[in-house]
Amino acid sequence: MAVKTYNAGVKEYRETYWEPHYTIKDTDILACFKVVPQAGVPREEAAAAVAAESSTGTWTTVWTDLLTDLDHYKGRAYAIEDVPGDDEAFYAFIAYPIDLFEEGSVVNVFTSLVGNVFGFKAVRSLRLEDVRFPIAYVMTCNGPPHGIQVERDILNKYGRPLLGCTIKPKLGLSAKNYGRAVYECLRGGLDFTKDDENVNSQPFMRWRQRFDFVMEAVDKAEQETGERKGHYLNVTAPTPEEMYRRAEYAKELGSRIIMHDYLTGGFCANTGLAQWCRNNGMLLHIHRAMHAVLDRNPRHGIHFRVLAKALRLSGGDHLHSGTVVGKLEGDRHATLGWVDLMRDSFIKEDRSRGIMFDQDWGAMPGVMPVASGGIHVWHMPALVTIFGDDAVLQFGGGTLGHPWGNAAGAAANRVALEACVEARNRGVAIEKEGKQVLTDAAQHSPELKAAMETWKEIKFEFDTVDKLDVAHK
Repeated sequence: MAVKTYNAGVKEYRETYWEPHYTIKDTDILACFKVVPQAGVPREEAAAAVAAESSTGTWTTVWTDLLTDLDHYKGRAYAIEDVPGDDEAFYAFIAYPIDLFEEGSVVNVFTSLVGNVFGFKAVRSLRLEDVRFPIAYVMTCNGPPHGIQVERDILNKYGRPLLGCTIKPKLGLSAKNYGRAVYECLRGGLDFTKDDENVNSQPFMRWRQRFDFVMEAVDKAEQETGERKGHYLNVTAPTPEEMYRRAEYAKELGSRIIMHDYLTGGFCANTGLAQWCRNNGMLLHIHRAMHAVLDRNPRHGIHFRVLAKALRLSGGDHLHSGTVVGKLEGDRHATLGWVDLMRDSFIKEDRSRGIMFDQDWGAMPGVMPVASGGIHVWHMPALVTIFGDDAVLQFGGGTLGHPWGNAAGAAANRVALEACVEARNRGVAIEKEGKQVLTDAAQHSPELKAAMETWKEIKFEFDTVDKLDVAHK
């Protein structure tokens, strides 16, 4: 008589993937999802479904489950919590065994965690709020090519934030005029200038000509100022082969830093480029073009803190982080949370900043946050307070829009920065006393005085769309 070894057919996910008494392992990858289930679907069933569909499960029982140790490999929904202020959504906490993931592959991790499960009909919306990467997995990853301290040593700049500028207009300048704009900014006092995210190799300015004129400008500004300078040469390209060709040419010209769009370019290309940068002594600036498509909806997608963790694992020395005070979306407490996740070695769980897990980065170097988007000299006291010294404060229109031109705009930013750092170091509460600090500095800097007059009425006082789900402590 045949023995029936399993029950064919459909069964509820929670029978296999809901384990509220599971003991978390140090090596587990942990994820927190914000889940809005379909009407009538119990929370435990929805959470278990997410665990199943992002790991080993499918919609029906299959006999091939008997050919593996399913209990070892499956993801487990181990906890459910209310989302403060939201009666429809809940947090589902899921543990994944480390063996599910290829070592050092951000590509593989995200293919699982945010793969088909986000189109799953049992949930109305789904958002990946946070991920805990165990140190056992962190140490298999590439990480930043160099990190904050090595960057400071390469640039020989210490004790203050770095200053940058995105060249505007984004598109349309010839390569020679683009180089002229770079030179004026760098000679005026900035440390970096930058290609914007959509400057690649268009008919009006092919990448090779841009690289030539820009590096001529960098070299000239360095000779005149005696300071080390850089320009983020964007090597993002249609193919990996073309990306590496552009990176090699940047190295040939003597550039210290190149740039990549890590989301539109992809994690595969980014990790490869980060490894190339480490091997070739090149700093890597990362732009986050497309991030708001993924992270701005508070109920669906991937939170930026997760994207920031992914970049630190994949590799980059800089990452755009938002400004809090500029034109782009960003809650202050949440921004401070992911800035710490980018820079620090160990970050404790802190729900007041949206951090759902402890995160240990071990010896992995930190990533320099880049504050960019609608900022000008009046924002300098707040930016220095929020970001501290290990950051790049990047003014586009806040440099190039100066009534006296790019060099004057750069000089205004440099004077404002050094005045704020000096006042802070004396113990002045610069965010509160910033107006006086800047006014005093402007007495000796006509460039700063003109900048303050130009932008005194410019504010970006829009409500934050993606608010934290907890009350700030």
